[in-house]
Amino acid sequence: MARARNEALVALLREVGWSQPQAAAAVARVAAESGVRELEAISRSHIAMWVQGTQPSGQAPHILRETLSRRLGRHLTLADLGLEGEAIGQTDSGSDWSVDPLTVLAELGSDDLDMHRRKLLATAAYSAAGLALPTASWWADAPAAAAKRPAVSPRPVTQADIDDVRGLTTFYSARDQQRGGASGRSALAGHLRDEAVPLLGSRFRTEQLRRDMYSAVAEMTYLAGWMAFDASEHRTAQRYLTLAARIAAEAGDGPLGGHILRALAHQAVDLGHPRRALALADASMSRDRYGQASPREKALLAIVHARALAADGDRPATLAAISRAERDLARADNNEAPGRMGFFQEASLAHETACALRDLGQPLDAEIHFKHSVATRRRQQYARTHSVTLGYLGAVQVQQGHVDEACATWSRALDAMTGVQSGRARDVIVRMRSDLSPVRGRGGRHIAELDRRARETLRAIS
Repeated sequence: MARARNEALVALLREVGWSQPQAAAAVARVAAESGVRELEAISRSHIAMWVQGTQPSGQAPHILRETLSRRLGRHLTLADLGLEGEAIGQTDSGSDWSVDPLTVLAELGSDDLDMHRRKLLATAAYSAAGLALPTASWWADAPAAAAKRPAVSPRPVTQADIDDVRGLTTFYSARDQQRGGASGRSALAGHLRDEAVPLLGSRFRTEQLRRDMYSAVAEMTYLAGWMAFDASEHRTAQRYLTLAARIAAEAGDGPLGGHILRALAHQAVDLGHPRRALALADASMSRDRYGQASPREKALLAIVHARALAADGDRPATLAAISRAERDLARADNNEAPGRMGFFQEASLAHETACALRDLGQPLDAEIHFKHSVATRRRQQYARTHSVTLGYLGAVQVQQGHVDEACATWSRALDAMTGVQSGRARDVIVRMRSDLSPVRGRGGRHIAELDRRARETLRAIS
């Protein structure tokens, strides 16, 4: 009987595109570990849905993995089932809002910690189509759906567990601001996979503890995505940020959800997808996100909304959004903002304002705001952003024909990049060398020296 049951399951997997060896290996591995009784409980109806075409094709490996994870009481990855080839490239459930984020996040963390898989992830294309958001009813139903998720561990979550996750996030966030996203990313991914994600599958004595833990893990997941974004690993960043938004929704944490959607919008602007960026930024400005946020966080959401509007070419709306952000920041009180907002001060608003004005084709106005950002930033604490701001300032100066002034600014940018490991800083240098190319041959010794330093710094941070 057990053999017949196993053969039937293999046949189902074969119908949804698995090879005979893959299907047989998956069933054999689970049967050996959990026994025939547990194998009986696998939801054949779920797998049948894929056969009948009522769900998107290509997701059968993930639906089996999720079902087995719940039956075995721990999170499995596709690699655990001998199906790691399905995890990279062919199937990308990080952008599918219907798949359980716990198992997907555990798998993404495993991929991120394996150097071979990380290289494969780094070459995966950023997906503009993956930015499509679920319906309003999905967001409204997410907390209740998460509350019904069965625990896979008997361990009860405590307030100390939540504090530990938040403390680690604070530590790595400060490191990111100072050293760049490429520094410490593996360590954070390890903490996320091995310590934070298992807590989501534990037991919660109260609904408030569950929501607080989900918020804490969502914020750590967001940081993993933001660091990948800064490291220019854009598909990995997109997947982490999407998962973070899903977990924040399950926590019922509107302001955090807005914060994460704002990051996705920022990434879409930088990668040249203005319409997608604007849709994400619009979503971050909803009543339950922007409307419930602290004034400091409202200012951040509003200024990234301004950047999306500028990228889309809407000058009046951009200027209105900049004014809104300025009013919000003027009302901010350091005591009421969540810890994730500590970085967003006057210098940050000036930097983002300058980017929006630059994208509107106003380089002189952008230069004024970039200079204000440079003058008001705490440079040691925020070395990565300081170096990027200086790089952007030099670019708008050379755009106006002020080559000598731009070279002096870029020299300061290279000074600030000492010890920074950042894809955005690297992009600044690449752009700098491109802007210098028309005058490199006739620009004199100071331009040649700047170009030499740029090449050396590029090697150091790559």
